[in-house]
Formats: sequence, C-alpha cells, structure tokens
Amino acid sequence: MNTMTDRDTHRVIPLMDVRPHGLAVPAAAFSSGTRLLTGGLLADTRGRSLRDLRISVTDRCNFRCNYCMPKEIFGTDYPYLKHADLLSFEEVTRLARVFVAHGVQKIRLTGGEPLLRKNLEQLIEQLSKLRTPDGQPLDLTLTTNGSLLARKARALKDAGLQRVTVSLDGLDDAVFRSMNDVDFPVADVLEGIAAARAAGLGPIKINMVVKRGTNEQEILPMARYFKGSGLVLRFIEYMDVGATNGWRMNEVMPSAEVIQLIQSELPLVPLEPSSPGETASRWGYADAQGRHDPAAGEIGVISSVTQAFCGECNRARLSTEGQLYLCLFASKGYDLRSLVRGQASDADLASAIGHIWQSRNDNYSEQRSHLPFDSGTPVKRVEMSYIGG
Repeated sequence: MNTMTDRDTHRVIPLMDVRPHGLAVPAAAFSSGTRLLTGGLLADTRGRSLRDLRISVTDRCNFRCNYCMPKEIFGTDYPYLKHADLLSFEEVTRLARVFVAHGVQKIRLTGGEPLLRKNLEQLIEQLSKLRTPDGQPLDLTLTTNGSLLARKARALKDAGLQRVTVSLDGLDDAVFRSMNDVDFPVADVLEGIAAARAAGLGPIKINMVVKRGTNEQEILPMARYFKGSGLVLRFIEYMDVGATNGWRMNEVMPSAEVIQLIQSELPLVPLEPSSPGETASRWGYADAQGRHDPAAGEIGVISSVTQAFCGECNRARLSTEGQLYLCLFASKGYDLRSLVRGQASDADLASAIGHIWQSRNDNYSEQRSHLPFDSGTPVKRVEMSYIGG
C-alpha cells in the first residue's frame, strides 16, 4: 500500500515539463538520390518490419497512477500541451495513411487517457476508412482506464472502433482507489467493461500492472474473476518507463512468479503466440486432463523487464504533438509535425518515415540486463503518459 513519511509530506518537487524536444528528420529523406518511394514495406537495421502504430491523442489523464503519472509531478499546475500543439484529427489521419502504406496493419489509440480527447469518435471514423495496400481494414483498437467507457462505448463502436484494452490494477476497491490516486471506484471501471462487451467491442483485453508491495495480492482474485469470462487478462511487469515514477527493480514481480502463483490454484498450459511480434506470452487454463480448456479462456504475461522481446518489436509510437518514437524507452522522437504543417507532400512524409525506420536499432530491454538496476540515478526517457504504453 502507499505510505508517506513526515519527510514525504514536506517534500517539494519543482514543476517540470517532462516532454523531450524532437530530433530533426534525416536530411537524406529529401535528397533526390536517397529518397524512398511512397509506400513499400520497411525493415530496420535488425530486420524488424513496421506493423503496429500507437497514436497518443492526448497528454492528459484523469488518473494519477504512481507508476505512470504520479501526482507529485503531474499536479494541477503541470504545463499540458495547448490545443494548437496537438495534431488535429486530419493530421493524424494523413500520417496514419502514410504509415499504412508502409506496412502498418494495426493502430492503437492511447494517451494519457484517450477518451478525454473531445470528439474522438470523429478520428476513429476517419481511421476506420483506411485500408492496407491489399485492401484489408486495419485492426483499430484503443487502450483506456475505463473511467469513461460506460458512456462512450456505443459511440466508439458505431464510429468504427473494433476493440478495447482496459487497464485494471485490482478488484479490491481500496487497492484500486489507492493506485489510481484520485479515489476512483473499481465498480465504475467494471461497468465500463460491461458496456464495451454489450456494444460489441471485442475481444476485450484487461491489463494489470503488477507492482510488488502494492497490488500483488490482487493477482489471484483477478485470475478467478476473469476466468471463463471471454476476456483476456494480462499481467504486466512494472516498467522503468520515463524518469518520474521512482522505478526500482525490487518492486518488479517477475512474470514467472505470477504464473507460479496462479498455477498454485488454477492450472495453466502454455499456448503458441497468436501473431508475430506479440508482446504477451499466452497461457491457457487447463482442464482435468491437462489440456487447454477454451471455455475457461487464457491469460497473458508481458515480461517487459525480465524477458526482453526487442528482437521482434514491430511498433512505432506517434506522440500527441507529432513526434515519432521508435521505442517505449526512447529519450528522443523525430519531429513529424513540422513536416505536416510545412510544405511536405505525402511522398516527403513517406520518405521521412522510411528513413527513420530503416535506421532504427533500438533494443533497450535487451540492454537493460547489463545496466545497474539500483543506481538511484534516473535516466532521461520519454514518459509513458506522453506516448502511451
């Protein structure tokens, strides 16, 4: 549980803007001899294709989870982006169209809390009309804390959203209120999940960040609650994203321990990945014969700290103000907004994105195993609330 000492209550944390400044797009993208053609599949320096685009539509959130947007930093005076700094829906759709031409098949809308973005349904409607080069619709999804889902689920589905992922870090109301740090009740999130199911936004995934010493006692209750529900529960290791959450390795509960705990009561069997580059390892609930029982469903574990999956990472992230990040743990992004709002053609954008991806060599999670976990020195990286998880 969260505890505060007298020293903590008198601690003064200066106001800070945690958004890093963008990198310039490589000049080679616009030189006649090195321009890339509009569209075409891409591979980075490690042979990884571009298939998944995460788009942050707002830097604001109505929760203050201490592993993402701690209240001490993101207080009432935090300098959020001005509306004019945000990419418009038309700008987002234009960039998305270029990414799709380069091989993106899945778009996930994130935040902050994406449902705080006014008229988000208009963007979803625009994105839902995009098609891959072979004429297929995109896998269009959204990650939300669920607080506004009950009132918005039907409109999201009608606009063309296919499915949602809901963050839920426990079923015990006291634990959940403590973790979101705004006293928001768990019952309202469960109501939102029910509304999403009724609207046909599925399959629904439930993400639980496990932080040792805070909510690991919720693992088994969550597994019991969602077994046989038709929803996929995923446990995520507490990550060292950004520099404001005070991350420490001793607060990470490895996925192997999570699986061991669940198996002590609910037998599991490993399942094959459902798609290339999938971040979650899949486990199915077993029947009496030790085989996967499809009716009981499955869980997933995302071992972002203890088991790196950089080797197949096919994701890029577009921030709220149009910076392109190539890794969740990046310290810098590439400024695409200046191109969109300048004189750049779609061919210019395609060449720029192509050059950026083809020079990509990010593998932070693999490198982490060689870094000191307990140095106590924060590393300057982009905050998860700025580019989504």
